[in-house]
Amino acid sequence: MSPDSSVGVITYDGPGAAPVLRSVPRPAVPPRGALIRINACGVCGTDLHILRGHWPGELPWPFTLGHELAGVIEEIGPELTSDYMGQPLEVGTPVMLPPLMACGRCYYCLHYPTRANRCRNPTYYGRKIGFARPPHLWGGWAEMVYIDLDALPATKVFRLPADMSMLVGSLVEPFSSVTRALNRASALGIEGFQPGATVVIQGSGPIGVLAVVAARQRGAGKVVVVGAPEVPRLALCRAYGADATISLEAHPTPEARVDAVHQVVGGFGADVVLDCSGNPLAGPEGIEMLRDGGTYVEMGQFTDAGSQDTNWHRLCVKEVQVLGSWAFTPDEVAQAIQLLYAVQDDYDWTQMQRTFPLTEVGVAEAVESALRMECVKATIVPAR
Repeated sequence: MSPDSSVGVITYDGPGAAPVLRSVPRPAVPPRGALIRINACGVCGTDLHILRGHWPGELPWPFTLGHELAGVIEEIGPELTSDYMGQPLEVGTPVMLPPLMACGRCYYCLHYPTRANRCRNPTYYGRKIGFARPPHLWGGWAEMVYIDLDALPATKVFRLPADMSMLVGSLVEPFSSVTRALNRASALGIEGFQPGATVVIQGSGPIGVLAVVAARQRGAGKVVVVGAPEVPRLALCRAYGADATISLEAHPTPEARVDAVHQVVGGFGADVVLDCSGNPLAGPEGIEMLRDGGTYVEMGQFTDAGSQDTNWHRLCVKEVQVLGSWAFTPDEVAQAIQLLYAVQDDYDWTQMQRTFPLTEVGVAEAVESALRMECVKATIVPAR
């Protein structure tokens, strides 16, 4: 760990670059700000896409990745007294900080609050604030993250339950994305997700695994996961409540996978298909896994991994609902905290999360482990 006068922070100079551990001066805390000591921060699929050059737009290289963070307030300004939900904040409070924070003032925030995730002027930690901006602590792959609500008023801090594990707390951000996706499907009532619905999840990575948890928590009927590899991903999906898994390796063609899904779910197909894969090939295939009139939720294409031919006749003749789901709104973060807290003791999260130290070697290994699918969720844990 760095001396008290300095803070360690990882940066990348661009796609394909190696992580660089830098040391920056510990900053003073502003009146409406805080320093949060990071206890755990996940490696997200979006981080991996960014490092492979898939982000659809400019990024402020060099910068610090990491947005699935949980930590404890180490120092706080006198005018920052409560979190986004009005809960008190003080030194020692466990918190999480979402990456995409709606400004609360643009047209979408004011007139379409359920679409605040499409804010025209969002604040992005772990992605859109360059390392060059003082005090250089703008992402989760660091010992600390800095917040200043005067300089970045969209910043939102969420208090975590006192007895929530910090490793589980680092899953709140991805669980928020799953929460929104299922909220989108649930809003359709009997036309979408409801208790007893048959759910197929495309993708067995961290989001897919958390989707199993969320679907089970909401009373889904049969839950099926399509993905790979068997170990550790598909095995974990079954351990976390999937009724069946369909391996990409054992079913190498779309036709084989669609047929396998229909055999497992029975009837005319699934009520809901949720794409968590990040692979553009999933869409046309997933539509065929649906029953006529079913609902397809696309939440996996967060970065631009390319396009895929789609026969729009199939959407028409099957009369399906196709919903896009992008990240989450601030209120869905609060909802996700409570939903995840309610089930935190029901799962062995160590089966999902593998920890790595905040060193150049440790972060590089975390990224490579995630890319090679050797673990389900690589999580960076700074030394204390």
